[in-house]
Amino acid sequence: MKSLFTFFATFSLLLLACLAQAQDSDTTKKSGWFSHDMHDIAGTAQIQATYRYTSMGPLNRMLGADHLPYFTSNNNIWLNLSMNHIHNQLIVEDGIGFTPWTTATGNGIKTRFNQYQAFLKFGYNVSHNTDLRLFPFAGVNVSAQVLNIEDDAHIKSTANFSDELTTSSISKTFYQPNFGIELGGGMDYLIKMKEKTMDCVTIERSIPIGIRAGYYINAARGQWRVDNHYRLDDGPDKNQSAFFVSVNIGLGYEVKK
Repeated sequence: MKSLFTFFATFSLLLLACLAQAQDSDTTKKSGWFSHDMHDIAGTAQIQATYRYTSMGPLNRMLGADHLPYFTSNNNIWLNLSMNHIHNQLIVEDGIGFTPWTTATGNGIKTRFNQYQAFLKFGYNVSHNTDLRLFPFAGVNVSAQVLNIEDDAHIKSTANFSDELTTSSISKTFYQPNFGIELGGGMDYLIKMKEKTMDCVTIERSIPIGIRAGYYINAARGQWRVDNHYRLDDGPDKNQSAFFVSVNIGLGYEVKK
């Protein structure tokens, strides 16, 4: 654990040093990053698929202890929509994503589990090849684990409206908010398309295909909550820190004079 912490601390310091050096150099030439004209600005809209392991053991043990259906498959695949905002060598990537539902059924009860996330990453492109981006990154991630219980055995026990109003059911939706830090590196290869010229500006279009890999640190975990945000004690509290890898494809542009 100590060596892992040392690695991430060193990584963060190196990334900050790169950004500081880039800002100092750019400021000397142009009085700051954002005082440039509109050239050397680029971006990408992309879709991503991410693998990051989620431990289901503590939740499954609690479901099994209460004789509820537990999950025999994991919930490790994330589907994301994200955007890159690029100015010179600085890369900012933001996005949202979710995991498809993992389900289990038994005795007229269905349990479902999935996750949602939003993320923001900052990176620095160390490649000078116009067809390739290589960048270390650091970012933040906010997410939520969601558990839904559908008690069809009781909800569908009557066809009478008045009786349904007073039918007892264990149908509920639980969720747990999480905060994380992401450290890693990425690569994008740009397949160039036909340029488009408007007035005195040329837009270079491309199809970026890329990969990101790194480590997600589950820095803070909130209490599990039920409908109306009521907080619960003693819920499953497994630290979900894990390595991750993402692949992406999108549509990109770069503004040139």
